[in-house]
Parts: sequence; structure tokens; C-alpha cells
Amino acid sequence: MRVEIIAVGRMKPSAEKDLFDRFLERFNGLGRGQGLGPLNLTEIEEKRPLSRKELALREGEKILAALPKETKLVALDERGKALESAQFAKRLKDWRDEGVQNTTFVIGGAGGLSDAIRARADLTISFGQQTWPHMLTRAMLTEQLYRTATILAGHPYHREG
Repeated sequence: MRVEIIAVGRMKPSAEKDLFDRFLERFNGLGRGQGLGPLNLTEIEEKRPLSRKELALREGEKILAALPKETKLVALDERGKALESAQFAKRLKDWRDEGVQNTTFVIGGAGGLSDAIRARADLTISFGQQTWPHMLTRAMLTEQLYRTATILAGHPYHREG
């Protein structure tokens, strides 16, 4: 199952990018053996000065246009469900085992996600009630994807209890 992240904004050299790249490489290495990956990042940007609502709407249009055909869409949104790592891994495993070809994770910009993205999402998740910087969220998501691969592989990276 191919995995894609569509995120608003461009990631510049930073500690967050280094962390993202590290977990991307790890996921792509271990994930293939688990039927996951490769992981691809698509960055979108709207450069026009718009109101927050208009910005979310325009970014939502660009995200929808960038979605692969027939993909499970996972929206990262503060209103989403907080999943334990094992639950997250089980959801991806179940989709993989059902023959899902693509899973796409979406990270919005400062204006959040549009209603159209939230309506299209097959799953909406949150990394808790706190607000996280968008670039750090990319690194956190990629770490959770790598953790999923380790859980499915029985690798000791993820220790329960």
C-alpha cells in the first residue's frame, strides 16, 4: 500500500526536516517488507494573501486535486480521534489487508483544513488536544508510520506496557 503525505507549506532545512527525513528513510526501508510504502511527500502552497477561511478553502481545493485516485484519506485535525500507536498500526494493517492501494495523510496549513477535506476523509485523527507546529507534525506523523512498520514487523522499537 502506497503512503502519501500531502502537506501545506514547504519544508526548509531544519531540525524538523532532519527528523522527518530520518523517519522517512526508516519507514521506506522497513515498510516495504510489511507491504507499506514507499512514502511520498507532496507539498502544496497558496501564495496569495487570503483570509484564514479563504486560505483553508483554496488549500483544500489544491489538496483534493493532488489526491491519488482511490485513496483512503486520513485528515490530521484537532477535532480528530486520538489513536494509540497500536490502534493506528491496526487501521493501516486492516486497510492493507483489504487491498487498499493508497493511503493519503493530509496536514493543513495555518487556516486548518477545509470542510471539503474533513467531509472527504475516511478517518480524522489528532495528535492530542495541543496545537503542534505543522512542520513538527510531519515529523511526528512519519515517526508513527515508521512505528507502525515496526509493530507489524514485530521489531522491538515499539515497546508495549
